[in-house]
Amino acid sequence: MVAVVPLSVCIITRNEEDNLPRCLASVAELAAQIVVVDSLSTDRTVAIAREAGAEVTSQEFLGHVKQKQLALGLAREDWVLSLDADEWLDGELRAAVAEVVSAGAGTGGTPGTPVGYALNRRSFYLGAWIDHGGWSPEWRLRLVRRGRASWTGVDPHDRLEADGPVARLPGRLNHRPYRNLADHLAKVNRYTDIMVARRLERGERPSLFKLVTRPPFKFLKMYVLRAGFLDGWRGVVVAGMGCFYVFMKYAKLRAASEPPGPPGPGPP
Repeated sequence: MVAVVPLSVCIITRNEEDNLPRCLASVAELAAQIVVVDSLSTDRTVAIAREAGAEVTSQEFLGHVKQKQLALGLAREDWVLSLDADEWLDGELRAAVAEVVSAGAGTGGTPGTPVGYALNRRSFYLGAWIDHGGWSPEWRLRLVRRGRASWTGVDPHDRLEADGPVARLPGRLNHRPYRNLADHLAKVNRYTDIMVARRLERGERPSLFKLVTRPPFKFLKMYVLRAGFLDGWRGVVVAGMGCFYVFMKYAKLRAASEPPGPPGPGPP
């Protein structure tokens, strides 16, 4: 067991009653403050967060980047750990976070020392850990000194950026990205909708060449070049869904540029 350290944990949620307890348990008795920014959940997410002692703020979803930045701004402690509700720390990582935060508490940092730490995320998918295909290793900056980092990127692909040196911590940030295949498909549909809207705002036009070539290349990259085949049949699914994601992105972009309805009078 580790002692409470000057750490704020920031989590955004939306109907995460099945994932949130595991996430909260992994930082229990470690963080001095837990912040949950909830996007109007209709399940027990808010109740679970409050029962765990979290400070809950209700906020209609602003987008991934803005929602996470809002949560980051509510942190009060020296260090901030940003987590998704479907993520949790293993024992080694939990101890490493406690050590780093304790050592740097109240110092304000010295020149050349890290202002942030990247964590190695490992995903559990369809009943097993995925160790290849571009899913692992996956280093994500998540632990930062308060005031030295901000969320950026283009929705739905957010990223945390620090204004100083970044190091890496041992251990694993465990991740359950999808509940099942249906959930995976739903997220592909939702995320490609968001991505296509952003690309249209930037004036990007559809490309038939990209629609034809990018999806199979994505499969080749994930399954062969990044050794997804070593994950067995799940590796095929991971690469196939990656291919499908790219296909839907360019197909939706192409469809959005077409006329909204049939030419001339409607059908009888």
